[in-house]
Amino acid sequence: MHLTYYGHSCFLLEADGSKVLFDPFIRPNPLAKDVDLDKIEADYILLSHGHGDHVADVAEIGQRTGAELVGMVETVGWFGAKGLKANYGMNLGGTLTLPFGKVKMVAAAHSSSMPDGSYGGLAAGFVVETEGKTFYFAGDTALTYDMKLIGERYKLDFAILPIGDHYTMGIDDALVAADWTGATKVIGMHFDTFPPLVINHEEAKAKATHAGKELVLLSIGETITF
Repeated sequence: MHLTYYGHSCFLLEADGSKVLFDPFIRPNPLAKDVDLDKIEADYILLSHGHGDHVADVAEIGQRTGAELVGMVETVGWFGAKGLKANYGMNLGGTLTLPFGKVKMVAAAHSSSMPDGSYGGLAAGFVVETEGKTFYFAGDTALTYDMKLIGERYKLDFAILPIGDHYTMGIDDALVAADWTGATKVIGMHFDTFPPLVINHEEAKAKATHAGKELVLLSIGETITF
């Protein structure tokens, strides 16, 4: 199982023969200027919500690859109306069984609208079970007590959490979220992309170590294997 970081909240999961892309925002991100979007393949695109910094490249990648979109029914439906594959619109609490494993949609505390300002449904996160491993992709969210439910129901191998503050949790709340979900390994996302999100990497890692957690801050284009 491989996980590649493409900046902001965009990751590519390669597991059990499938390529699963999360929240593609690459072309408009100057930090990801060296990523060749044309070479990214995807069988599925998972969308946490409709904001532009999470869906900017959905149409281009979806049209080129024929990827199936997975996400909140309103978000996925918006792209379906533009001709993309939109057979997996979900809502909170729903679970899909896909060729690579299971995807459960869980609550996130955040707003959501589409790039044209239309209603995007609720923001969400995902718990993914694949290749005998389980992880939590939080999407954009504040710290919310619902995260305790994840810790009660799953044994996470890692959690992908926003740490940039301002629009989402910062590192302090993310470490509480890690406690509540039972994750000892945290992969950071939604940091450094815009000036309000710039973090002190060493300080964040020191806080994580003090809390008994491992904070992984991937470089753009870096791949890790589980």
